[in-house]
Amino acid sequence: MIEAAQFVEAARERGFDWYAGVPCSYLTPFINYVLQDESLHYVSAANEGDAVALIAGVTLGAQNGRRGITMMQNSGLGNAVSPLTSLTWTFRLPQLLIVTWRGQPGVADEPQHALMGPVTPAMLETMEIPWETFPTEADAIGPALDRAIAHMDETDRPYALVMQKGSVAPYELKDSGATERRAPVTPQSQFTNVAASELASRHDALNKVIAHTPLDSTVVLASTGFCGRELYAIDDRPNQLYMVGSMGCVTPFALGLALARPDLHVVALDGDGAALMRMGAFATIGAYGPSNLTHVLLDNGAHDSTGGQATVSSQVSFAGVAAACGYASAVESDDANVIDALFEAAPLDGPRFARLIIRRGTPDGLPRPTITPPDVKTRLMRHIGAA
Repeated sequence: MIEAAQFVEAARERGFDWYAGVPCSYLTPFINYVLQDESLHYVSAANEGDAVALIAGVTLGAQNGRRGITMMQNSGLGNAVSPLTSLTWTFRLPQLLIVTWRGQPGVADEPQHALMGPVTPAMLETMEIPWETFPTEADAIGPALDRAIAHMDETDRPYALVMQKGSVAPYELKDSGATERRAPVTPQSQFTNVAASELASRHDALNKVIAHTPLDSTVVLASTGFCGRELYAIDDRPNQLYMVGSMGCVTPFALGLALARPDLHVVALDGDGAALMRMGAFATIGAYGPSNLTHVLLDNGAHDSTGGQATVSSQVSFAGVAAACGYASAVESDDANVIDALFEAAPLDGPRFARLIIRRGTPDGLPRPTITPPDVKTRLMRHIGAA
């Protein structure tokens, strides 16, 4: 058994100062220790996949050798499969995973861990994530971290430490790290009942975003599907990244980057289907989101890239959700000028949100990016001066 301080301080020496995750009793000492150290950062995510995406965003903007750790119970691997297989693996964004081993064979545990316990190693191996058991002796911590870093530096992909029961001694929580609640804002609905055929197109909306996101100070992260493809087709700029897969993860990804890089204005371009998939991210952004984060949701009421099947977005006031979750401003409209107003408004103490209703449809012959995900990531990291 080790002390929480022994691992966290050894990790800090090697650049690990960002943590995100969902609590597990095995992880309690680490979370308690990190929460009470002002020089470390811990973000409590709504689910494990959001935590993986958030630390991927931290990695994207990392400077001076900074690194991130995602912590989760092994049951949460199910929530994290999508970003682990189509974000961190695809874009080559390394992070250290600490995964607890509930239901480990031979160790009595609750019935919900009876299947996940035995299959945890196989799940990691299937996702091509090398792993070893978490160190339980002080002199084993440094070598384990060094092996993880060597793999991460060589492959730019994650590495996992699987934590067994009783690996870390208890550490008392004196400060819960609860985020300060922002003064609630009133969501603004500015619908003018524009006819469906007269709504702005995605092309119109993206052109407005481009006009307000200068190369030297902003980063634009586009959601998977036609949003990223159309942004690429309009203007493939070095301050842009086009998500492929990991649907719904653009917002926690953007949050991680915005937190790690307060010098940049980070813009998350979201879609209605993606936003509905991971609505818990609204709460995390509302609690932790900084003023340099802007969330733009382009809502055409359909899964456009898979044939136009309807979403249920017409039943949802996304601005109402954003306001209730703690965003500094939240507006929804069917007038494309809402985007201009969003970017031209005075800075606020927190993230901003706008939902624009757009018409369905995509230009014929829309190209796929010819730049590969690792290359677009590397180009962006060089552009923003990241390691």
